[in-house]
Amino acid sequence: MNKQFRSMTLAVSALLAAALLCGCNDVTTELTPPSYKTGLKEGELKMSAYKGPFPDHYASYMKNNESEVMTEYKGSVEFAKHDNVNPLPKGYKHAQPYLKNLWLGYPFMYEYNEARGHTYAVKDFVNIDRINRYAEKGVLPATCWNCKTPKMMEWVGQYGDKFWSMDVNAFRGKDKIHADDHTIGCANCHDSQTMELRLYSEPLKDWLARSGKDWSKLSRNEKRSLVCAQCHVEYYFTHKDNGPAAKPVFPWDKGMNPEDMYQYYKGHGAKAADGKPGQFVDWVHAASKVPMIKMQHPEYETWIDGPHGAAGVSCADCHMQYQRVDGKKMSSHWMTSPLKDKEMRACRTCHSDKSPEFLRERVLYTQKKTFDQLLKAQDASVRAHEAVRLANAWEGERSPEYDRLMAEARDMVRKGQLFWDYVSAENSVGFHNPAKALDTLMSSAEFSQKAVDLAEQATNYGIAPALAGDIKQIVPPILEMSRKLQQDADFLQKNPWTRLLPVLPKADQVWEGQEHLTSAR
Repeated sequence: MNKQFRSMTLAVSALLAAALLCGCNDVTTELTPPSYKTGLKEGELKMSAYKGPFPDHYASYMKNNESEVMTEYKGSVEFAKHDNVNPLPKGYKHAQPYLKNLWLGYPFMYEYNEARGHTYAVKDFVNIDRINRYAEKGVLPATCWNCKTPKMMEWVGQYGDKFWSMDVNAFRGKDKIHADDHTIGCANCHDSQTMELRLYSEPLKDWLARSGKDWSKLSRNEKRSLVCAQCHVEYYFTHKDNGPAAKPVFPWDKGMNPEDMYQYYKGHGAKAADGKPGQFVDWVHAASKVPMIKMQHPEYETWIDGPHGAAGVSCADCHMQYQRVDGKKMSSHWMTSPLKDKEMRACRTCHSDKSPEFLRERVLYTQKKTFDQLLKAQDASVRAHEAVRLANAWEGERSPEYDRLMAEARDMVRKGQLFWDYVSAENSVGFHNPAKALDTLMSSAEFSQKAVDLAEQATNYGIAPALAGDIKQIVPPILEMSRKLQQDADFLQKNPWTRLLPVLPKADQVWEGQEHLTSAR
């Protein structure tokens, strides 16, 4: 009897283990039959076209319209991420007050908001102050549309690689794009006729080709994360010396960690006289005059070797949790944070032995530790810029090695901010990879402090007294800055760093969202 009982126990245990594994990696239920046909036309891009064939999926997708629900550090409220003074929706308690300082001289300094859901992608894009609304042309390249709409497939098909360097405003009018129907939706990830997962992203297609990977041979679970990696990644715009001007590229050839990207960006810029590309530069910081890199949103690169990525948990497992509608199992297409669910069901699919309260507190614990260090690294980066600015202008006694020390100091400023931005721009506040986030921020602070030390050495410590004390007293955070305000010379005098910016010529507003105001008049 004991032997029979042990056999039965082992069998039951095996079945339970299998059930638990299925709970964590249950993706087979959504495999589309090879003969499945939607009835939609080939290349259908409009979101509304999918409502009829897929009413339940469409209904869950429309939940992305919610724009009032916050988690502790994130959410869908379009708040200004640098504003730690005003209440929501303009500002928020977990703000990063130095964002405008750190992006001084770059369009990001004008406006940088918390992102709303995918349904708002086009609307938020055409209303952001980073795109120049005071001229016919938006100044930025058409590449900026890359992660906003499936219309990219149509535009790249029409213009080829010429598209990338066209002006962004050439595609913003209502005659070019429908803000609701052409926002991020079904067509970004699914073939319209079979609903198989597929790519629309040219940079990801290029990366797979460079890596020798065949999309058709990848596992479905890998595809369930790669469709997210079409946009939730770091990328840069190709310099015209190295390929199609402004074409987006994922800088992963040396790896996906911040040090790998820092080394990658040492090349891929303008070519020197010897024909070799120099360092890639997004912009030159207006205070320190250091050539800088603006990181984007490296969720994929952070997740991939974090606890969940390494365990084979896909992006969709957590952010598009399974649900049952009328007895049918489907992935929710409300692409959102598990923290917005009081029951934490996405997490408890695997962590069934933990309470929702426990799981939520563990997430918040990680995020608080990360955010606290993020602010310290941010302050250190501002001090590094100020140190180099002072050393650039120093007319007193200099070290005999001034040029070498300053070259290294500028490199440390660039590296320190890149490492800080790797975490700052990533949207999990450290949770996707706590160890990497904290290590990256520690390294960022070390590089920035090294920049300060080198700049002080270069000036025989002549600038040291000016750098002593609270950095927020030395360089106050820039609370307000916009394209309109930069047309006001008196306004620019209010902050020691905004004084360094050129005054923009007076200009009337030409664009309001998708409306061309001159045409309307």
